[in-house]
Amino acid sequence: MGTIVLYRSAINHKHVHSGFASPVADPEITQALRGLMRVRGTASRQVKALREHQIEKMLQACADTPIGRRDAAILAIGFAAALRRSEICNLRVEDIEIMETTHEEPSTKMFLCIRQSKTDQEGRGQKIAVPQGKRIQPIQRLREWLQISGIQSGYMFQTMKRGGKLRGKPLHHSDIPRLVKHYAELIGLDPQFIAGHSLRAGFVTSAAAHNARLDKIMEITRHRNPTTVLKYIRDADAFAHHAGEQFL
Repeated sequence: MGTIVLYRSAINHKHVHSGFASPVADPEITQALRGLMRVRGTASRQVKALREHQIEKMLQACADTPIGRRDAAILAIGFAAALRRSEICNLRVEDIEIMETTHEEPSTKMFLCIRQSKTDQEGRGQKIAVPQGKRIQPIQRLREWLQISGIQSGYMFQTMKRGGKLRGKPLHHSDIPRLVKHYAELIGLDPQFIAGHSLRAGFVTSAAAHNARLDKIMEITRHRNPTTVLKYIRDADAFAHHAGEQFL
């Protein structure tokens, strides 16, 4: 729903500044959007945020095959960098910067450059810091995928044939929710309440549950308005120091 509103705003801005009447200023369009918000508003609240322990189980469910390695990298990066599904699909090898170390051990730090996003329509680029961690290990999973796929440039996550051969085309944004739903179902979750957004929402909820600061969470999610982030924080803190904890 937010994407529709954003596109409407962009169309309106372009027409008005070019001296033309805006085609999206029609009252019928406004009324239709309000109706969609009422319908979608109920549905969006049902999307489940995937916590870190659930992501771990989903990663364990990924097969030791080229497709499984790709899917594991998508789940790990999508969660660790709190990416939107379109951002996952648009990632290119040139967008990653793995920090070199002076030791023989693999690097544990990486930057992702998001070329364009919902909050960066002008394409100035946004950098996200991604640590290796001990549980999700996004850098290691990304290394494994790039090594097994042989991808050295271009789109990082591509469609594949059943045998694991690359098709040379990037995943479509609609592929991400299907992938996330598939692995969620494998670990016993109801896919009806899972979406591509579950990775991004899960990072925020997990970070809040581990007492991460709001400004540090927003550095990763790149939210401009803290209202959305605060909703996830409230969800994560709902049972902390609960008013009825001592007597219920």
